[in-house]
Amino acid sequence: MISKTTIQRINEEARIEDVVGEFVKLKKRGANLLGLCPFHNEKTPSFNVNPARNIYKCFGCGKAGGPIQFLIDYQQLTYPDALRYLAKKINIEVEEEAVSDEAKLKEIEKYNLVESIQIANAAAQKFYTNHMLQNENGRIGLAYFKERGFLNHTIEKFQLGFAPDGFDSFTKHALKEGFQLEVLKKAGLTSSKENSTADFFRNRVMFPIHNMTGKVVGFGGRIMEQGEPKYLNSPETPVFQKGLELYGLFEARQAIRETGYALVTEGYMDVVALAQMGFPQDVATLGTACTPTHVQKLLRQTD
Repeated sequence: MISKTTIQRINEEARIEDVVGEFVKLKKRGANLLGLCPFHNEKTPSFNVNPARNIYKCFGCGKAGGPIQFLIDYQQLTYPDALRYLAKKINIEVEEEAVSDEAKLKEIEKYNLVESIQIANAAAQKFYTNHMLQNENGRIGLAYFKERGFLNHTIEKFQLGFAPDGFDSFTKHALKEGFQLEVLKKAGLTSSKENSTADFFRNRVMFPIHNMTGKVVGFGGRIMEQGEPKYLNSPETPVFQKGLELYGLFEARQAIRETGYALVTEGYMDVVALAQMGFPQDVATLGTACTPTHVQKLLRQTD
């Protein structure tokens, strides 16, 4: 459990303009900052950030709060996760207070489905990457990326990987690591039919899709052989809807703000290749049309 001293330091040192500014493009308006609200679609900015009071307030939808509340509302983080995110951001060491086994169990039980899915996705990303880099059978994926000209630092930056051709290689691994089958299914990592289970992604090079805090919310996989679909996205889950996400936005957000514009491309390969060639401000839709939400997300980063 995070100590009260750490919580107090975070509340005192976390700045609302820095936290909101990581996700929303803000413009100076007198003593305050103004931007498009991230909680509802709007054309005229009504989202107000007050640095003096260290709060935000949307005069359109009514959302309001401080740095911690913003992360809870916008990124669907729990209170402890929001605290840890802010502590890392402002370089505060998190002190943990000793708690009883019963208290630990209660804290674990508080983890909801969204967090369980994100934890499973993080484990899947690590599995796919490690399989490609450390397993002889996974070298086919690495060879494919190398053939496309991707350098090691690019592969590492985008956390690329390879899903093995085995029927349930990842599922067996995840179950052995203690993940519940129901969570794997709801995360879109495992599919089931009657009494059998199988990996959703098999024999595909893998592209993790990150949200704006860097958490893996889904995947895109390209088939290694002939077949359809050529590209396969994660099914929609409580943390992933392809019409709402842009591949590469997490990696590109800083470059978009620095250059003042974003490049919108067709697919995963375009984003990775352009970033390596010196255009890190590019993003891609996930095999779907560009939606109003996509545009809203980009407008929060640049005009």
